[in-house]
Amino acid sequence: MNTVVLNLNPITHLTDEQFYQLCLANRDLSLEMNAAGELIIVPPVGGESGNREAKLIADLEIWNRQAKLGEVFSSSTIFILPNGAKRDAELIL
Repeated sequence: MNTVVLNLNPITHLTDEQFYQLCLANRDLSLEMNAAGELIIVPPVGGESGNREAKLIADLEIWNRQAKLGEVFSSSTIFILPNGAKRDAELIL
């Protein structure tokens, strides 16, 4: 499955709250928005990739509990970047 990018600018500019509501209304999709205001529909990961991700998150959280250097988030967590993009954690790393 390929990533789909929708240019919403000719029609509307979604606020953070509108983007959040859109994500809630479409929980079966992984949605992001880039700095240009384009809506990105990201394909889901497969079983093997999801398993590797889960193991990595568990290892990172165990290490971080000892090191106390920050916070650990799942890859589906959306962050608002300084340029206004709203991205999953896995794309920020």
